[in-house]
Amino acid sequence: MQPASDLDPERTGPIPTDPLQPLARPTVFERLVLWLRTRPGVGGLWHWLAPALVTLLAAVLRLFNLGHPHALVFDETYYAKDAWTLSRLGYESKWPDGADEAFLSGDTMGFLTDGSFVVHPPLGKWLIALGYGAFGADTAWGWRFAAALAGTAAVLVLILIARRLTGSTVWACIAGLLLAVDGLGIVLGRVALLDGFLMLFVLLAFWFVLIDRDRMHTRIALAASGEDPPSWGPVMWSRPWILAAGVALGAATAVKWSGLYVLAALGIYLVVTDTLERRRAGIRRWFPDAALRQGPVTFLLFVPVAALVYLSTWTGWLVTQGGYDRDSDANPFLALGNYHQAIYNFHVGLTSGHSYASPAWQWPLLLRPTSMYWQKTDSGVDGCDMAGGCVQAISSIPNPLIWYAGVAAIVFLAVRLVWPGSGRSRDWREAFVLTGVGATYIPWLLYAERTIFQFYTIVIVPFLILALVLSLRRIAGPSDAPTDRRTSGQGAVAAFLLVAVAVSVFWYPLWTAIEVPYEFWRLHNWMFSWI
Repeated sequence: MQPASDLDPERTGPIPTDPLQPLARPTVFERLVLWLRTRPGVGGLWHWLAPALVTLLAAVLRLFNLGHPHALVFDETYYAKDAWTLSRLGYESKWPDGADEAFLSGDTMGFLTDGSFVVHPPLGKWLIALGYGAFGADTAWGWRFAAALAGTAAVLVLILIARRLTGSTVWACIAGLLLAVDGLGIVLGRVALLDGFLMLFVLLAFWFVLIDRDRMHTRIALAASGEDPPSWGPVMWSRPWILAAGVALGAATAVKWSGLYVLAALGIYLVVTDTLERRRAGIRRWFPDAALRQGPVTFLLFVPVAALVYLSTWTGWLVTQGGYDRDSDANPFLALGNYHQAIYNFHVGLTSGHSYASPAWQWPLLLRPTSMYWQKTDSGVDGCDMAGGCVQAISSIPNPLIWYAGVAAIVFLAVRLVWPGSGRSRDWREAFVLTGVGATYIPWLLYAERTIFQFYTIVIVPFLILALVLSLRRIAGPSDAPTDRRTSGQGAVAAFLLVAVAVSVFWYPLWTAIEVPYEFWRLHNWMFSWI
């Protein structure tokens, strides 16, 4: 049997520090990886240099010409101005009519002091406000910079997750590359909306849980390593990565309440995985041990810290007097409860129509991406000299090839999880990825009548990409497969990646408002509903 390579879909162990051992008949791609990892001055840097380059690419695609267009794109009209008043007053306040034009012209002090009714917690806007400290409010860099940093950081965190799942730097960097060049990731990393921050905190939580899983597996195995299987396993209080995951999900919920769904899903995942680990270790009373002994401890480590982080993000509202509903009760915490009730009533009753609304059942089909910005100029105007005029556009459409292939991969992994096949156990990595998909997608199916948008799927995209990477690894073939099988499989994966990057190049102008001929814009309308 040949040694496992860095491209092997079956390898899950720690990342090797020694040079890759040559296969009996390595393929072209395996020889390339081996050559890179054995170059003097490169081989030892391989495992951080490759992720760094992918992250750098993500940064360039998000930061390039970030100040264009100098306009309040889509819901930036709310979040950019709310972030500014939050940084000035400690709470979001109202603006007079015509505030957008004044704000864009540099008149940023025209806000009122009356509290504004905002329906999302303040953390995302506090993060947007960090950009004002660096660039001021007279340039779009000010309100978009934090989103660009969050989008870039999300690529790096996805690489770290994929490397722990696969044990391979190559496949981890492929996952990062797919997110780096994906349209939805680029757009939400270039406009000051909240969903990019939500994606980052959710990814951090999953990464922390993944680290905890490895530690927990070792500790339970050691506790049950005696000759006689114990009746009870260890009750583990020392789980710092669960505390970290709770902090991340408290922050996610403080950006958007949909973070609560992920908190609940990961809480269930922790109990289920702990139960299965104890069962595999041979602990006789594995179910009550996990559910009744470790379960409450995990809850105390996970949930209260999330609640504290969430509450702390409301400090500005609590310590000032002008916030919306702040005077509804003399006790500021009861007043905050009244405000939350008003927010909840708004969310459950939100059914107002919007031309770009897209219910969750449409999302896998990519039927209605959100047009966030569109401007057409006639011939000879603003430097456009095309006979049919020119267009600047920002569409939230993801890379269509990555999206549809990822949806197919999710279906493939779900079928494998339900029907693992004869002689094959269920793969925990696939269950981990599907947990992420379920936590970020299924809850939205409950709101068929609510006004929601396709760009909410930015939180799903990283897990869609992980599902795609796990599937591509199987196409590439295991290291003990015949050389011809590995060559054809790895060639197919390379071809897919090249086409995916080419599709992103084709779409990039329409993700970044680069001025293009009107006919070029029309070439991207593959469905009538994409207009």
